[in-house]
Amino acid sequence: MESNRKFRDDDSSRGQVEGRNSVLELLDSNRDINKIFVEKGEKHGSINKILAKAKDRKIVIVEVDKQKLKQMAQTDNHQGVIAIVPPFNYCRVQDILDEAYNKNEKPFILILDGIEDPHNLGAIIRTAETAGVHGIIIPKRRACSVNSTVYKVSSGAVEHMKIARVNNINEEIKYLKENDIWIYGTDVEAKKYYYEENLTGAIAIVIGNEGQGMSRLVKENCDVLLKIPMKGNITSLNASVSAGIVTYEAVRQRMF
Repeated sequence: MESNRKFRDDDSSRGQVEGRNSVLELLDSNRDINKIFVEKGEKHGSINKILAKAKDRKIVIVEVDKQKLKQMAQTDNHQGVIAIVPPFNYCRVQDILDEAYNKNEKPFILILDGIEDPHNLGAIIRTAETAGVHGIIIPKRRACSVNSTVYKVSSGAVEHMKIARVNNINEEIKYLKENDIWIYGTDVEAKKYYYEENLTGAIAIVIGNEGQGMSRLVKENCDVLLKIPMKGNITSLNASVSAGIVTYEAVRQRMF
């Protein structure tokens, strides 16, 4: 079954992390770093912290001119520093379940059904990490994977979040159900509001694509569909905002 394999990003090229806070978070993690490129002349503020930590970890530092760094950058704001890292390592779905069981907690999972914007993915990962979500499941195809933009937007939260990248979301939903996990889909046409449901058990919350929402089969495989109240003229929310609202309702219920 798909959930018994370990996935690696299809893009075998190097990964990179950009921006001072993101690189500092990276340096504080156990993740391998091939080398760090720093803009020539940038020897003040947090750059000094980066250089010191890199030296302690014996990481190669390369000084390059501003234009070269700009050409290398994958985001609009590299802040004078880019770290080159191996491609992101994805986990198995079972690893996410094990994370919960090892903490003696009921599994709390997010399933992202076709999130395409890396800014949304990064924001969702950041929210999930702060909320204590045990892991995130994303599809391999027609969806954003973890890249430098995702890393930067998440403020390094990807280093602390288990992410499984799978071939078939519906197969993984079935696998979760076999492990007694309830699947809650977010859908504007649902009859039940998200705060009316008991979210204190073993759960997985599905967030759909930014424009299309959940796919038909994923929607049909959900145990319960939930909606967020809409009072204005706009009838939809940004995917990362929707994820944050429902995720933190689960947090509230679990705490109180």
